Amino acid sequence: MTANLLEVEDLRVRFHLRTGIVEAVRGVSFQLGRERLGIVGESGSGKSQTGRAILGLTPPPGEVSAKRLTFDGIDLLKASRRTLRTLRGGRISMVMQDPKYSLNPVMTIGEQIIEAYQAHRKASRAEARDKTLAMLEAVKMRDPVRVFSLYPHEVSGGMGQRAMIAMMLVTDPDMLIADEPTSALDVTVQIEVLRILDELVTTRGMGLIFISHDLKLVSSFCDRVLVMYAGHVVEEIAASNLRDAQHPYTRGLLNCLPKLQDDVRPLPTLTRDPAWAL
Repeated sequence: MTANLLEVEDLRVRFHLRTGIVEAVRGVSFQLGRERLGIVGESGSGKSQTGRAILGLTPPPGEVSAKRLTFDGIDLLKASRRTLRTLRGGRISMVMQDPKYSLNPVMTIGEQIIEAYQAHRKASRAEARDKTLAMLEAVKMRDPVRVFSLYPHEVSGGMGQRAMIAMMLVTDPDMLIADEPTSALDVTVQIEVLRILDELVTTRGMGLIFISHDLKLVSSFCDRVLVMYAGHVVEEIAASNLRDAQHPYTRGLLNCLPKLQDDVRPLPTLTRDPAWAL
């Protein structure tokens, strides 16, 4: 195992459209060890496209290029389809934003997790079932046996998100990409899901990329933060020092956060400089 799980240098994602070329990610570079790295920014800043590009999930007509994109020494751009299939879901997993669009509506929760486990591990049906129930318990499902037999429409949003986390972690991956995993959840469930992720990252020694638009959440949960704007990383800073960020875009995002103790009228808006996108 190399010191850095992931090394990204000059990552670019382009979409060739009839109206021209759109660059969604432009020159992103960072490294990830066994830590919690937050990526923040507004919608359209390139956060999710960065995560998808790492896993080779950029949809057509997208095009991904980089000077370096390696996971544990494996060149992800030159890797064969077979290698990528082995890595995806096996050593690298990704939790999508909304479980409604990620879970199969005609399969029970348990069957989906078993399928994910057996796709990457040689295991008997009984072993896969035991592993699935243990994973459902690890993500704090109150009654794992009952949840195992439920369909996605029979569980709440929070339970569905925890089921997705269980499915992505059942193979004991080395790295997890979580794309706004708490955005559709209420505050109490958010805290529970973050506690689960924190515990699993700590106990398993995984690397975590936590994609979010919630700066307060990232500052309290992650170790480092990348701030993205128009496909660029405009600032990298320790999460504990996010309040001391220097880039005007990061400062603008922080100033737009509502404050309960201040009645500001009108609400502040973010002033953008065209130079930030260059």
